[in-house]
Amino acid sequence: MQLPSDSIIPEDKITRYLLVPRIKDDKSKFLAQAGFTQENPEELLLAIRQLAATNEAIEDNTNEYGTFYIVEGNLQGINDRDLAVVTVWLQSKHDGNFRFVTLKPKK
Repeated sequence: MQLPSDSIIPEDKITRYLLVPRIKDDKSKFLAQAGFTQENPEELLLAIRQLAATNEAIEDNTNEYGTFYIVEGNLQGINDRDLAVVTVWLQSKHDGNFRFVTLKPKK
């Protein structure tokens, strides 16, 4: 299944979570390897959209919030380095919309 092109990616997920250095579960250093920083959050947003548009979403699990999907693939960096990632998406039980939850390195 392909995620809808209008799937929601909250700006705060990019600017206040993924690209912010953290003591625990820091993803900013991982993303910086591909050139994504707090100075260019729109580039990460575009790369996540491209990843979702070109890779299949696989149903993962369901809970009271809705159904979770996993999209795996290579996030195309802006410095010609790609990162193998897993993205997590939620199809809301409430309104049916798809929303980006998180991104993590693929192991």
